[in-house]
Amino acid sequence: MITFDCRKQLFHLATPHSSYLIGLHSGKYVTHLYWGRRLTDIPSGSLYTPGNLAFSPNPDPRNPSYSLDTMPQEYPFAFRTDYRIPAYEVETAEGCFAGELQYERHEILTGKPPLPGLPATYVENHEEAQTLLLHCRDQISGLCIVLSYTVFNSLDAIARSVRFVNDSGRQVVLRRALSASVDLPAAKYEMITLPGAWGRERHVQRTELFQGTCSIESRRGASSHQQNPFLALVTPETGEEHGDAFGFSLVYSGNFLAGAETDQLGSVRIFLGVNPNTFSWGLVSGDSFQTPEAVLVYSAHGLGGMSRIYHRLYRTRLCRGRYRDTPRPVLINNWEATYFQFTQDKLISIANQAKKLGMELMVLDDGWFGHRDDDTSSLGDWVPYRKKLPEGLDGLARQVTAVGLHFGLWMEPEMVSADSNLFRTHPDWVIQIPEKCRSEGRNQLILDLSRDEVCNYIINTVSNVLDQAPISYIKWDMNRHMTEYYSTSLPPQRQKELGHRYMLGLYRILETLTARYPEVLFEGCSGGGGRFDPGMLFYMPQIWTSDNTDAADRIRIQYGTSLVYPVSSMTAHVSAVPNHQTGRVTPLSMRGDVASLGVLGYELDPNTLGDIEQDEIKRQIEQHLKLRRIILSADLYRLASPFEGDEAAFQFLSEDKSVCLIAYFRLRGTISAFPRKLRLHALDHASTYRCLETGQVYGGSELMFSGFPVQGSQASNGFSDFYSHIFTLKPET
Repeated sequence: MITFDCRKQLFHLATPHSSYLIGLHSGKYVTHLYWGRRLTDIPSGSLYTPGNLAFSPNPDPRNPSYSLDTMPQEYPFAFRTDYRIPAYEVETAEGCFAGELQYERHEILTGKPPLPGLPATYVENHEEAQTLLLHCRDQISGLCIVLSYTVFNSLDAIARSVRFVNDSGRQVVLRRALSASVDLPAAKYEMITLPGAWGRERHVQRTELFQGTCSIESRRGASSHQQNPFLALVTPETGEEHGDAFGFSLVYSGNFLAGAETDQLGSVRIFLGVNPNTFSWGLVSGDSFQTPEAVLVYSAHGLGGMSRIYHRLYRTRLCRGRYRDTPRPVLINNWEATYFQFTQDKLISIANQAKKLGMELMVLDDGWFGHRDDDTSSLGDWVPYRKKLPEGLDGLARQVTAVGLHFGLWMEPEMVSADSNLFRTHPDWVIQIPEKCRSEGRNQLILDLSRDEVCNYIINTVSNVLDQAPISYIKWDMNRHMTEYYSTSLPPQRQKELGHRYMLGLYRILETLTARYPEVLFEGCSGGGGRFDPGMLFYMPQIWTSDNTDAADRIRIQYGTSLVYPVSSMTAHVSAVPNHQTGRVTPLSMRGDVASLGVLGYELDPNTLGDIEQDEIKRQIEQHLKLRRIILSADLYRLASPFEGDEAAFQFLSEDKSVCLIAYFRLRGTISAFPRKLRLHALDHASTYRCLETGQVYGGSELMFSGFPVQGSQASNGFSDFYSHIFTLKPET
């Protein structure tokens, strides 16, 4: 998998279908030589030819034949003849920012070491992967910089990270420390990202690169609704199942920067890591700093091939714990049914009806603690509100479990209300500029997780809640972004460390709680999908995909999310109509089909439903219970994009290929439309397949080359709006 050719000074990182080549130019500069389809023969000297241009200075005046300004590099440094975006910057005590990274030695290890204090992909046995450690030295600051590359045996993925070790005997400050940088040769490229907003997360955006920089970032203290720490680089002809796709995903939940710089020669530098605009890190002698992990994926089979690699890796070697491979319970959440206005009797009535419909878990949302009747108070005071819950959490949980449901709870432990006992006792525990300015969002402030005492308080408080009642699920929310980056516990020169220290504190909290309560299913949330990132998946195997529960909007959100995140990570709920966010009315059948393409739940009052609606929900749950293991672990093929028309379609193929599901959605009807045909993928040409819903039999080659006919319901004037159906195909021969 990882080999080093001493004669050619070449490292070959080989995955099943790709090659990644690293060279040592002049025995010292770590150069990027190739990334793409698997190479079997690598001619010596044919991958990089040094070249120089006017106005590209030479790092070695004795050798004017090349410049770092034109050299493809693995981890480029600042202000040493390369004017492109650097991967790292170090400020010395003298105020110098220039760097010079040079190779010293390397190690090739079996397995994959963990990253201290950070989420990362992992292996369950050492034989699953190999890791290359390139030990380098910055010749100006004296820092030791270790570049880490892990190659997985069974997937075309490479996990990269960097560790800075200050063994120089001097104090320095990291001003930039990205996780990965890749220089690709000149070609026409397009960049795919997942921008959005609250309620409109992770829409697909495809942008043609130009000379200059295209970048995305978050400075909000979270990965954010507005951007996602992911980008893909593709060629113009790349589609779902054909063409080259290069994926870059950051395993991190805080401020990030990612982008592509096209230089004067048309070469493209991709960069990804912690956002340097809100970051610096002081390193005294003996200190070290570890960057988050970046996961790089190459596919010669388009975006679909790239996505399936990410799905399998993140589903099986990023998510952890009891629920990683276990189908998640179908739940009902009381939020849109009651908001803050609930009583214990009302909750029990919802639980009783939910049980009759086949649901498995009831979740009590916001408003159960302190004296909280709206969003102006009580965050931080995690004690039951006796006016609403006279028997406390334990009394309510016992009644819910007596009905036959598991009991779950919403919490927002990272936040505090100004009107709370916690804030009155510890006003210095929040992120703010004391006596200067303090902004609020949703009437709340953010606790300073860079402080150990605050982290310990959260760990103890959440533990106390979990210890007082039979709670099997926690929805962990986070409903505002950072402002006034300032911590009263950090000295002035370290204030820019706050954003990353906050994330390290959050990760310590989550690591402690998930290890202490392995039987509890934790679900991530941040105003819906505002922190839907790989970092959170390391601790929580599912994340609330969006606060927007409208089926027509959700199909777009879930489609975009699927570019990098597995379906098993997306929680999706059926809500009442008119929808509370958009006012749109969609059929209950479509709402159920959309939510079934994830972890199914309901966000309504079942007592308000008529007999026909209740029967439909029973049918949805029965269908989901039969199919959820397939949906949550199958290979996903996106057949039609809602960003390119008024329909969406997905194919789910079980690992053993014994079940094929086709989910079709039409958002807007068309007059005089012929039945749609969907070309399927990865079936057996020689087999025949029976559709269980219609009884029709098709040949495997027919389904792949001619297509599967999707016959929709017809209104009097043509095909109707908001039609959906899930079909099941099984091979017969």
